[in-house]
Amino acid sequence: MLTKFLDSRRSGISPKRIRFYRSCLKLFVKNYELTSDGISSFLANLKCGNAKHAYFRAIRAFINWLVRNDYLKQNPLKKIDPPKSSKPILPSLTTEQVNYLVDRADTLRDKTIISLLADSGMRLSEIANNKASDIDWQSCTITIWGKAKKQRKAPFSQRTANILQKWISENGTGENIWHVKPSGIVSMLRRLEKQTGLKCNPHTFRRTFASNLHRAGLDIEHIMRLGGWESLDMVLRYTRSVKFEDSLKLYHELSAL
Repeated sequence: MLTKFLDSRRSGISPKRIRFYRSCLKLFVKNYELTSDGISSFLANLKCGNAKHAYFRAIRAFINWLVRNDYLKQNPLKKIDPPKSSKPILPSLTTEQVNYLVDRADTLRDKTIISLLADSGMRLSEIANNKASDIDWQSCTITIWGKAKKQRKAPFSQRTANILQKWISENGTGENIWHVKPSGIVSMLRRLEKQTGLKCNPHTFRRTFASNLHRAGLDIEHIMRLGGWESLDMVLRYTRSVKFEDSLKLYHELSAL
């Protein structure tokens, strides 16, 4: 049954998500009953903080599929509330910090990747598959495939365009313009984080993209479209630190009156 469910997912989600579903649901199905009590016990025994909500979503997808295909008559999730997750203020980088990271990067490739991540808000899976043929130099955009195989265009600045053109002219094209796997990009960013003390990972750059556009006064709906988010809620979450900074600045201005 679990195999049938995973097979039904393959056309709509990434291989990484399939692997997560398999590891999560295999543990659940093997050790717990498909009942409200079984699901509650499984979630209660998880020791993974906010990631518990990801497990809940995987189980919800599985249970909904079982009900839809008549393997279950009633949905046991109706009696279960989703796990509550904490909402810390997540870090983003200022323009000055991004420039510092670009300066400290060892190679032209690494400098270009960092600059492009900060400019575009691309996810790791999106930037790792960049091809020269997908770049529109006129509009400074790259056509990419995002989540759920949705195609979109990611923007970048003229500064990034300059070093990106140089990188491509010196290193050809190929399957992807970086000639490195996603794990290689992650390793490079981790080394740079260790050297500089600045948060340096794809999610931080995605928040940086949203936050810096918000600081510059761009409407949240425009940020949502440029970053390929499905809802305004995610953009609001990513720009929460900026909103606090704005409120704090106003507070100090009023306190000085």
